[in-house]
Amino acid sequence: MARKVVRVTMPICSAPMQNNQYMRKCVNEEMRVSRHTWTHCLIYSSTRSRISAFTFTELVIVLVMVSLFVSLAQVYLFGLLRKNTFRAQVQDFVATMQMAARAAAESDRRYEVIIDLTEQSYLLRQITSPDLSQVLQEEIITANSFGQNCRVAYVEFDDGDYTNQGLAKFRAGHAGWHYGGKIVLLDEKEQPYSVVVNRINRVVQLEEGDVPLLVPKDKNELSF
Repeated sequence: MARKVVRVTMPICSAPMQNNQYMRKCVNEEMRVSRHTWTHCLIYSSTRSRISAFTFTELVIVLVMVSLFVSLAQVYLFGLLRKNTFRAQVQDFVATMQMAARAAAESDRRYEVIIDLTEQSYLLRQITSPDLSQVLQEEIITANSFGQNCRVAYVEFDDGDYTNQGLAKFRAGHAGWHYGGKIVLLDEKEQPYSVVVNRINRVVQLEEGDVPLLVPKDKNELSF
């Protein structure tokens, strides 16, 4: 008796196939998310680098500007301190006297340095009017003050005149100074210095101390 063979067909399960598709989908999604995250990180890192670089540049610019302002302040302060020192004030005054003598020697014009002992100031003017007592505004070339560290004690002329108040005037023409003399200045320690005006050789020089002044034997002569 022949046996009848019965073949049983097993149903094919599609679960593995669906599982594989799900896995691939998950992997693709994870890769997409990873690429997105990586791209975002790169963009953030690049942006942060640019921001950091920009901030550093701004900091450098600010430091340079602050350094510049500090340098300008130091220069201004140094100039201000220098201007207030006794030596600088005396040099300015001597330079004004020398300017008057030099300008008169190089031209036919007359110049005058007026020292105001009351106000502790001085000015240089070009004489343009016959009235020597009147100072016109357009005649003034320069005006300055002696300051706290430099004080005029008195002025003595080589003709014997002396004053410790009011105005003292030194006039210069093409032939030289009309009068010579000395201007005694005191520094902040009350130490005397003399600005000597020589009407023969037109020299104006600063000497330490209250130096004796050579006076003419005769007021009408220039010999000493």
